[in-house]
Amino acid sequence: MFSKEILGKNLKKLREEHKISQTVVGEAVGRQKTIVSRWENGTRFPEAETLAELAEFYDVSVDYLLGRTEKREINK
Repeated sequence: MFSKEILGKNLKKLREEHKISQTVVGEAVGRQKTIVSRWENGTRFPEAETLAELAEFYDVSVDYLLGRTEKREINK
């Protein structure tokens, strides 16, 4: 089952692995740093379009972000 907490954990893990700030992520998807922080803390959920943009930015599948799979690869 999906939870905002799993999404937040995955977003934070990816951001830290890439050694980038919340500001950089926000700029990449057209959102403010505070919104990125809320996603990572599990208090907000990105819109579907933004979720797809985040997956593209990190080069992972939306299913990975949502915790539905541990496979990061996108089926191309």
